[in-house]
Amino acid sequence: MSPRADQDVEDLVARARDGESRAVARLVSMVEDGSPQLREVMAALAPHAGHAQVVGITGSPGVGKSTATNALVKELRQTYKRVGVLAVDPSSPFSGGALLGDRVRMQDHTTDPGVYIRSMASRGHLGGLSWTTPQALRVLDAAGCDVIIVETVGVGQSEVEIAGLADTTVVLMAPGLGDGIQAAKAGILEIGDVYVVNKADRDGAEQVRRELRSTLSLSSGGPGDRPEGGWKPPIVLTVAQSGRGLDELVQELDRHRGWLEESGELRRRRTRRAREEIEAIAVASLRHRWENVGGHDDLDALAEAVVAGTKDPYAAADELVASSTD
Repeated sequence: MSPRADQDVEDLVARARDGESRAVARLVSMVEDGSPQLREVMAALAPHAGHAQVVGITGSPGVGKSTATNALVKELRQTYKRVGVLAVDPSSPFSGGALLGDRVRMQDHTTDPGVYIRSMASRGHLGGLSWTTPQALRVLDAAGCDVIIVETVGVGQSEVEIAGLADTTVVLMAPGLGDGIQAAKAGILEIGDVYVVNKADRDGAEQVRRELRSTLSLSSGGPGDRPEGGWKPPIVLTVAQSGRGLDELVQELDRHRGWLEESGELRRRRTRRAREEIEAIAVASLRHRWENVGGHDDLDALAEAVVAGTKDPYAAADELVASSTD
């Protein structure tokens, strides 16, 4: 890589650390585009990351995730915290980019220099996130954000990937959407650190809270089922549209951060997150090296041998790997 390219990355990182939004945007774009300089960018950011509190917000479509995120940002800014938001939107079927729905709903903060909002396209990735989200998080972390909110697509029960990415996972529910029943299904009870019944001014909010509290008390294996001194997920009632209950939510987020640090769980979660990120990068690298395996000269012959029964698929795969690494 040329000295000029080196200087460009160093300059971008320095400007991002000074809070320049354009530099932050450029670095996130390099992450999303898989820039050839991405390795250098990550190396430059690594010493400056690891300080931000990462809060994941998830829940079924219609519970008010974007409105709640917008209100939470406003509440956090009252304590002078710098806030980053990664709003993972569904991908456009035409361009592959984010549909920008969440960013449109957060126009209140566009002129606030202490808030950085970025819409990221899921690009077909399951689990409610984009595969580039961990690297984008590192950019915002190194850029000095105190809290980074990751709002997921809203894909329902499969949206559990956020639990592996966030320090604190907030699960939103709302009355009238069947969330009391959904809470009893696999996945939801296992990922929540804080539960929020949003739109609490509607009929049925208290019923949802009672059902959720009852189900949590009976659950096993979730965050609430830990040894004495462990974390028991609170249930907060909010009306994000008016800001009601957001102060209590922030208090619970702070309380959970304190518990994470005191118990050592924060380090365990972040180590697990780093392990998964390393593994994903390694797998992607291997996939890239093997992207032309379909055109391998021996593959057709091996496939014919498997069809003919003269070779089993495991032996064929071993032979292909051996020949490809020679």
